[in-house]
Amino acid sequence: MASVLVFIDVPGLPLPRASRELLTIARSLGEPAVASPRALGDDVLQALGEYGAGTVYEPADELPDVLVAAKAAFLADAVRAAAPAAVLLGNSFEDREVAARTGIKLNSGVITDAVAVAPDLSVTKSVLAGSYTSTCRVKNGVPVITVKANSVEPAPADVPSAPGRRQLAVSDAGPAARVTGRTEKRDSSRPELSEARVIVAGGRGMDGNFGPVEDLADVLGGAVGASRAATDAGWIEHSAQVGQTGKTVSPQLYISAGISGAIQQKAGMQTAKVIVAINKDPDAPVFEIADFGIVGDVFSVLPQATEEIKKRRS
Repeated sequence: MASVLVFIDVPGLPLPRASRELLTIARSLGEPAVASPRALGDDVLQALGEYGAGTVYEPADELPDVLVAAKAAFLADAVRAAAPAAVLLGNSFEDREVAARTGIKLNSGVITDAVAVAPDLSVTKSVLAGSYTSTCRVKNGVPVITVKANSVEPAPADVPSAPGRRQLAVSDAGPAARVTGRTEKRDSSRPELSEARVIVAGGRGMDGNFGPVEDLADVLGGAVGASRAATDAGWIEHSAQVGQTGKTVSPQLYISAGISGAIQQKAGMQTAKVIVAINKDPDAPVFEIADFGIVGDVFSVLPQATEEIKKRRS
């Protein structure tokens, strides 16, 4: 059975849901192997083995502190060493750039925004801002595929494996650019936006007060998102932006509060399984794609929903 190489860049436990999803997909296609651009602890190695990873490729020396050039160089070398049937990555901005650079180095086709990968390596992907799906296949080289989060339900292997380590000397690690400084991200117990199964997003209608959005997200165990208007106004950080110029998400439940639903916003969230829209304007475009719509004041609807959920859980 051919191997399927999964690019996973994690500093430690727990394994992100997106990584567990990729390993679950890889098991359905062949024997999972992992390419990690950093040395992993034994605990992380064991966690990867629980999801079927048989081999973990790591750089022999620490990669230079660059953006993605060194990671792409390492992944290309890992592909040459593993000779996999396909390479799977997440669908974040960084993962997609790593995929593109790796495809160029290997002269391989790259498919992004996948929502399913069949055993014959045909790929179902979301196109035109989620308005359609298409089925495609790489015809040249090793397929390099980025997969949207929440595409499958992650499941551990029936029989865990004990992954072996293989260290690779990276042939062309750069640097083309170097990181000169970092700002620590604020700690949060909420899930990562791109991986969250539940997202509550607020827009211009929140009028600068995201408290009700955050309260509902917390009671649902979800992430907080926002429209571009809200992030541009400084009401919430830009990393929360969902849309054409922000993050593309595919949660099980997406609650849109005070967002009109212009095409730029739809582009980032309309592949959600269930969309609930709350807006005081009955003609807001978001109602065209919503599964459930509530015409009302977000400052009345959101607190009522939060309290009712708390009451039913108590």
